[in-house]
Order: sequence, then C-alpha cells, then structure tokens
Amino acid sequence: MKVAIHQGPFAELPDAVAASGADLVATAEMSTTGYHIGARTHELAEPADGPTARRMSALARETGVALAYGYPETDGRSVYNSVQLVDAAGRRLANYRKTHLFGDLDKAWFTPGDEPVVQAAVAGIRVGLLICYDVEFPELVRAHALAGTELLVVPTALMSPYELVADTLVPARAYESQLFVAYANRCDVEQELTYCGRSCVAAPTGEVLARAGAGPALVTADVTRDALVASRLENTHLADRRPELYRGTTA
Repeated sequence: MKVAIHQGPFAELPDAVAASGADLVATAEMSTTGYHIGARTHELAEPADGPTARRMSALARETGVALAYGYPETDGRSVYNSVQLVDAAGRRLANYRKTHLFGDLDKAWFTPGDEPVVQAAVAGIRVGLLICYDVEFPELVRAHALAGTELLVVPTALMSPYELVADTLVPARAYESQLFVAYANRCDVEQELTYCGRSCVAAPTGEVLARAGAGPALVTADVTRDALVASRLENTHLADRRPELYRGTTA
C-alpha cells in the first residue's frame, strides 16, 4: 500500500488526492471544519453519513483513493471529535471517536468515545484509527498492535511547542508496538495556536519513511506486510511480552 498525508488546506484536498498516486490519503484532525473553532464545533457537526461524508465518498470514487478525514460528528445530543475511513469505492468502512480528550480545547465541546480499537482493511492492510492526543498513550497503541493493526492512521492538530510528539514520540510508538504510523498534522494558525506540521509516516523499525516540514505538503510512503513481518522477527517486543507481570499496572 502507498499511504499519503495531505498537510495543507482542506480546500486543496481534491487536487492532492488526485495527484497522490496513493491507495490511502489521510488528512488532519477536524480537517473539514477547523479544530479551534469554539461553539462553531456544534454548529458544523454532522452525522457520520451526513453531507460531508457523501462528498468525501464521491471524491474517493472519482479518484479511486481511500480517504481518512477528521470531522466533528453529531449523534443524538453528543458531539464527537471523529475520523472516518472510506474506501476507494466510496464505502464508509470505519468511524472512530477520539477517546482521550485534550484539555479544554476538547473537553469543552466533545464527548469522549468509548471504543478504543477501530479497524478496517484497505488495499490488503489492516488500518487502525486514533486521533492526536490518543497516540500519546502507549496502552492504546499497544492495544491496536495486539488486535492486528498494521497501519495506524492518526489525524492530529499538534501545535508548537510540542514538536517532540511528531519528531520523537510517534516513531517510538511505531517501534515499541511494531506497526506503521501515519501521523497527519496541520500547518496553519487558528487564534493563538500555531500548528507545527511535521506530519510523518514511521515504520515499525522506528525509521521515518516520510516527513513534512512546517508548511503545506503531500508526503507518501510505502507500507508493506513483508516489512512489518521482517521487523517483528528482529524486534520481538510483542512476542516477548509477559502480561502476567502487568496486571494492575494500567489501573
């Protein structure tokens, strides 16, 4: 599979997808509306099958490219910070609701999700979904690895001065849990927040296969099961676990 990250304005996504040559393109957290938008979050929230979902499904069909995009989801009286995955035929495959809410920016407007591992198959690869702050919890990434996730897609809205997360933590997560991670950030400004870009695709070896800078970019990388298998044979973290020693350590 070739995975691409569109780090740039949402309005430019159709052209980026068409030019990507990828099997899957990922966008940033809340890319359809903006993230730090206060009460407009609830005004702009849509059901998982709403108008934006239909537009994204149409784009996937037109380009033959699967898409993972962040958006505000409404369900009854609740609004979630969500990411939806659609396949190259435009079918909605999976929808994940952010489980770990980041400070007042999230907690003031969103209900936390309660399903930690959401997955679907894209181009023969098992794709899992998290959002931004979620990836900073090693337990959640490890849960994905143990559930069979091969590529973890993480839309994010990482702001300065937290570049450490993109530069150090994300490759570490890929290595310690032996999976690929596609970390899709923003690179613009909202109110007092400056998003730092630096989207990346990290391999299970810890190698960064693709890295964006601080400005708009389209980055791509190849994700293969052969590379994953080879890494897990050499780096045996998952096989060498001793769960009997860990009871009670996550409470």
